[in-house]
Amino acid sequence: MQLTLVSGVSGSGKSVALKALEDAGYFCVDNLPPHLIRGLVSYVSSRGEPRVAVSADARSTDTIGILPRVVEEERANGTDVRLVFLDASDVSLLRRFSETRRPHPLAGEGRTLEEAIAMERNLLAPIAEMGHRVDTSTLTPVQLRGWIHDLLVTDNSRLVLSLESFGFKGGVPLDADFVFDARFLPNPHYDPRLRPLTGRDPEVVAFLEGETEAGLLLEDIHRFLERWLPRFTLDRRAALTVAIGCTGGRHRSVYLVERLAERLRPHHPLIVRHRDLERA
Repeated sequence: MQLTLVSGVSGSGKSVALKALEDAGYFCVDNLPPHLIRGLVSYVSSRGEPRVAVSADARSTDTIGILPRVVEEERANGTDVRLVFLDASDVSLLRRFSETRRPHPLAGEGRTLEEAIAMERNLLAPIAEMGHRVDTSTLTPVQLRGWIHDLLVTDNSRLVLSLESFGFKGGVPLDADFVFDARFLPNPHYDPRLRPLTGRDPEVVAFLEGETEAGLLLEDIHRFLERWLPRFTLDRRAALTVAIGCTGGRHRSVYLVERLAERLRPHHPLIVRHRDLERA
């Protein structure tokens, strides 16, 4: 059977993710203390359920630290365990708690919201390193549902490759496993005709393909991924995020992600995201 663990910081969208999995036919349990996961797996197996999803987070403060051991034990027992960790920037979390007026689960005892967020990050740090990280800072609930579906529901037996363009001026995505910097390429932003366009437009494509270095960078990234992706598959990773950045995230990085997707799509399940086009 497949066991999907959904963890992450409070306010990052775990309830949305769990609901998406429930709608896809998963047997779902929210906020289950990690020491009860083994019993749940046995129960669900006896019912013949092929897929179960569990949300585990800082609300189980006393037992969340044993989650890594639980994961290893379940894998040793033959369970296909996938772990997704939802994250978001502090600015996004502060805004969400302010808008919803919900208390942070670690607030109280004289802690400010900022201190509660920092405390939770420290508590969950070992878990964040175990699974695939998803940065929800700029995602709407609908977009997050789509991401969860693509990551875990569609052909979940294969590693999903997520290609993401971004602008360095907005920060590096929190969920990036590999980051490539395209800022050394000539910038279409400085051409008044190309500035309002994006890396998807033929005029920008023609501009960048006229630059030999753009083709060389694309070739190098492609060769690197084809060489090392099989190792991540053997490591039983559910997904891998490759982020390509330029200054504003609208031209060079978008072009490279689109061209890289064309090369990889015939051989790998893909998700393509243009962070700073989605923000516009």
